[in-house]
Amino acid sequence: MNLSQLLHNQIQLAIKGLYEINIEKVEFQLTRNEFEGDITMVIFPLLKIIKGNPIEIGTKIGNYLVDNVEEVIRFNVVSGFLNIVISDVYYLNFFNEIKNNDSFGFVTRSENDKAVMVEYSSPNTNKPLHLGHVRNNLLGFSVAEIIKASGKKVYKTQIINDRGIHICKSMLAWQKFGEGKTPKSSGLKGDKLVGNFYVKFDQEYKAQISDLITQGKTEEEAKKQAPIIMEAQQMLLDWEAGKPEVVALWKTMNQWVYDGFAVTYKNLGVDFDSYYYESNTYLLGKEVVQFGLEEGIFEKDPDGSVWIDLTADGLDRKIVLRSDGTAVYMTQDIGTAIQRVKDFPDVGGMVYTVGNEQDYHFKVLFLILKKLGFEWAESLYHLSYGMVELPSGKMKSREGTVVDADDLMEEMTDTAKRISTELGKLEGYSNEEKDKLFKTIGLGALKYYILKVDPKKQILFNPEESVDFAGNTGPFIQYTYARIQSISRKADFDLNVDITDISLHQKEKELLKQLELFPEVIQNAAQNHSPALVANYTYELVKEYNSFYQSVSILGEDDMTKKTFRVQLSKKVGETIKVAIKLLGIEVPERM
Repeated sequence: MNLSQLLHNQIQLAIKGLYEINIEKVEFQLTRNEFEGDITMVIFPLLKIIKGNPIEIGTKIGNYLVDNVEEVIRFNVVSGFLNIVISDVYYLNFFNEIKNNDSFGFVTRSENDKAVMVEYSSPNTNKPLHLGHVRNNLLGFSVAEIIKASGKKVYKTQIINDRGIHICKSMLAWQKFGEGKTPKSSGLKGDKLVGNFYVKFDQEYKAQISDLITQGKTEEEAKKQAPIIMEAQQMLLDWEAGKPEVVALWKTMNQWVYDGFAVTYKNLGVDFDSYYYESNTYLLGKEVVQFGLEEGIFEKDPDGSVWIDLTADGLDRKIVLRSDGTAVYMTQDIGTAIQRVKDFPDVGGMVYTVGNEQDYHFKVLFLILKKLGFEWAESLYHLSYGMVELPSGKMKSREGTVVDADDLMEEMTDTAKRISTELGKLEGYSNEEKDKLFKTIGLGALKYYILKVDPKKQILFNPEESVDFAGNTGPFIQYTYARIQSISRKADFDLNVDITDISLHQKEKELLKQLELFPEVIQNAAQNHSPALVANYTYELVKEYNSFYQSVSILGEDDMTKKTFRVQLSKKVGETIKVAIKLLGIEVPERM
């Protein structure tokens, strides 16, 4: 039980005893720096149910707490705020409970709890992963890790968009202009090679449109009649008909892309438990439409198309089956969600990590699944996120102006190398150790810069700014962790003792208060699907530690009891930094 829970219960008892009133909620906040206290109760909300002077009410509650709660040693009341001072013993007991607990902050999963499936990445197989995919992957992976830490079983999955006209564009361009190139013969990663042909298709298509316009066609006619687009459309029909040579080329080129993606995922530090492919799922959901028709959830129009009318729910009519009987994306998503629960029967909810341009799609999808009567549909969440932009502006895949994920990771490592070298932080490192450190710092900077921002907000990504060794950055956090490890290495005395009787320095107390928040931060981050809460908590912890480090002597302290406690406290802060930052997929170096 943390401090606010303990006081919450006692204040409820105080108000019942003093005023014969039951209250449900007690509002707390951090005590302002100019007043003495460790936690502050806000009295103003009580004035709605208790008539009287807020100072008088606060004083009565404060006296009750001092008389009845051993952890409370004194208080002061300022206007409508009760500032409560907590004993050092409370914080020392708390610290001794957690200092050897490797899973501090984490909740052990209950076997009866339903699992959560988190979907992220979900790329197209016609181009490499780019900066937008980086945010998607980092968010999805981190949310999965945080939900796991909060006590749930988690499955990580993705659906790969491996069919459609965009895939055929790359295939056709390779047939026409590829000259038999393969990833091996070209020395290019497979996803990059295929992506180059997607760009090549677009260049050729634009040239043909331009030619047709000079021959007197309108732009609209030219777009439809350009030979290359007509060939791509025919190739899609051939694929759907199962034409052997088209299917063989499709399999070959997709495999090139999967092999390339695997390298990127490994470098980015993300993984998956299962994969779904649109080529296998695009027929799913059609039988559900039949069930929905029979139940009166869907309705058939005279042309044979099937719709759902959601106007009563504040949405619109949505098509779920075309008049020729083919599925639309919505049908496929309905079928895929149902299939996932069949494949993983313990799933009780799903998180879809998809950009905010799909907000409406997911509103409709979740509502349809609820109307179809699936219990787990009540626990579906769209982890909607804003776009990532660079100072130079938006990115466009088909024009080849995308920031490639691999290139970005390489650039981050190079930036870390340059800045670290300028700062002279590399004494005594071998070249291999340096390379590993640059990668750890560069990737840490990238991940932290993206994850510290609320998912719903857009990001303007600045690589230089992210690799700053001061401020709210990954390298600043990593550097503080490395500093703590240096202290631990130099502590050549027994740390395996419980210290129960010292007077705490205010900076020690502040650090312990920050540590105490960690379990609650994990639960809040899981409920809100927000790694930003973990990122910014870690930054606050690091700031608090650096303030402590500047204010008190640690290894130079003469009093052995105080010295031991300060090293123990440093060590626990370091462990908590490492655990918290790992939830964001970030590694920490042992020295920097």
